[in-house]
Amino acid sequence: MISISDLDFHFGSRTLYDKANLHIKPKDKIGLIGLNGRGKSTLLRILVGEYKPDGGSISMSKDVSLGFLNQDLLSYDSHEPILIVAMQAFAEALDVQKKIDAVLQEFETNYTDDLVEKLADLQERFESLGGYTMQARAEEILEGLGFTTEELQKPLKLFSGGWRMRVMLAKILLQQPSLLLLDEPTNHLDLPSIKWIENYLAGYEGAVIIVSHDREFLDRTTNTTVEVTGGKLVPYAGNYSYYIEEKEERNLIQKGAFENQQAQIKQAERFIERFKAKASKAKQAQSRVKALDKLERIEDVAGDDARVNIKFNFTVTPGRHILRMEHVGKKYGEKIIFRDTHVHIERGDKIALIGANGKGKSTLMRLVAGQEAPTNGNHQLGHNVIMSFYAQHQLESLRIENEILQEMVEAGSRRTEMELRSVLGSFLFTGEEVYKKIKVLSGGEKSRVALAKTLISEANFLLLDEPTNHLDMQSVNILIQALDQYEGTYIVISHDRFFVENVANKIWYIEDYQLKEYPGTYAEYEQWQEDREKAAKKAGLPSPSAAKPLPKPEPKVEATPAKTPSPDQKKALKELAEVEKKIEETEKELARYETQLADPQIYQNTAQLKDATVKFELVKKELAQLNDRWETLAEM
Repeated sequence: MISISDLDFHFGSRTLYDKANLHIKPKDKIGLIGLNGRGKSTLLRILVGEYKPDGGSISMSKDVSLGFLNQDLLSYDSHEPILIVAMQAFAEALDVQKKIDAVLQEFETNYTDDLVEKLADLQERFESLGGYTMQARAEEILEGLGFTTEELQKPLKLFSGGWRMRVMLAKILLQQPSLLLLDEPTNHLDLPSIKWIENYLAGYEGAVIIVSHDREFLDRTTNTTVEVTGGKLVPYAGNYSYYIEEKEERNLIQKGAFENQQAQIKQAERFIERFKAKASKAKQAQSRVKALDKLERIEDVAGDDARVNIKFNFTVTPGRHILRMEHVGKKYGEKIIFRDTHVHIERGDKIALIGANGKGKSTLMRLVAGQEAPTNGNHQLGHNVIMSFYAQHQLESLRIENEILQEMVEAGSRRTEMELRSVLGSFLFTGEEVYKKIKVLSGGEKSRVALAKTLISEANFLLLDEPTNHLDMQSVNILIQALDQYEGTYIVISHDRFFVENVANKIWYIEDYQLKEYPGTYAEYEQWQEDREKAAKKAGLPSPSAAKPLPKPEPKVEATPAKTPSPDQKKALKELAEVEKKIEETEKELARYETQLADPQIYQNTAQLKDATVKFELVKKELAQLNDRWETLAEM
């Protein structure tokens, strides 16, 4: 399909590729990995012709079509609805559709056999191009990527960069190229969308090359791993987990061969040094010098695994209760984010807040941090709690003219320069790199500086909103190690499942406008959710995670001059009071069933689950009827 031979490529004086080779076959699913700056994205741009190689050749079959998702697409703008933008993938079918429309218009004044035959040919071509199903396919992919049906008609320019990227991804998937090039496709996706695209790629007929730092995503979507290292493209015949095991074996073999060769070299050098001046041995010594010159040297194994050793010094130890929020509600105008939700955090909790975008995760973090006030409810921070909040906007607060070390000194942690250099070394800033100015750093490097500042802040309660964004796998591993050594309490928002599995002992998720908790690891939570879904499906019940309707809000009662009610109004007022009392009782009953259905134990007993769910649905229906009756009576 594509053959890369002896590829050379340089950025200034820096060599990215040196005699690199790779063969891409149809249906290959390749994960392209390597440290940041090694040239992964550059290779994709070379393949699509944006960059020209300095040497070597790239041969490609004539029938190969490429689809390239890259971060530059974030800047694409349009007044068109997102459905129309995605359907631009069907350029040829849309062109045929215009011709069909023109023929139909011509029929009004010129109905001829030739025109009928032309229309038939166009309709046959339109069908072969999938024209009759293109809108349905576009809707399916856009909704799979997280858009609601109503949002499909909204202009692209109304959406943020991350959501625009989803539209461009949908467009590329609809084109169905023979080779998909995806540069960090999960950067702007939430967990449901990531799972959807994993399933989509599993059945994709063409070849795929994915650059990603999400190892779970790579494991589920690739069957080949290619590492960019030392200017070469090194293939491994399996997914990322296979690569880890295989590389370890290769490293052991290489390490052994290196050490063996070094021993032979030292032995030869000792012989040369000892006998080069003796006439009887000079010829043999000279022979060994020539042999050493010709020897193809085996390189030592390069260590890419950084080890973290950060000592967290808390000047203040918090009390047992870090935070309590009771009966919290949050609204923006008429849009409800939370209702009657509760937050309890105890010292030592390691919490991951997960779920789809738009559910209120970042809003909840701001409420916890006290950056926003709840619409109703109360917020009580525990005794001696010192909080530090990391979010992407922290990158913007870095002083761009500061050097990295200077930025750390000004963070006010009272650590010595030696200690700060040690921390920076853990975050991959070594030697003279600590004197780089912030303004010359990449997004990933800035993230590492901001994270290092957060972790040395002596806070005993951390809030980390998407800390793994812009980080490569090595940096994610560093953050996992740092949090493992952190003895305080934290909440993290992340869509990186490997990261969440390794840092959290509690899972928070948002369901029915309320915060809910699963007391276990992410893997256990995933299994629990799967069991819930299976049990509900077996019992013929709706999905437990399906959104449930909110109780109808109380209508506003405007003050009016007092007047004597009529007999009918007196009767209505009496019934209104009775209905209000019944609504209050029914809401309490519904809350009891909600609590019961949130208990993982109930999903072990199908009969009990079915009974509780049926009763829940009946009570919910009764509450809806009572609300309707209340509105009718209130208007009398």
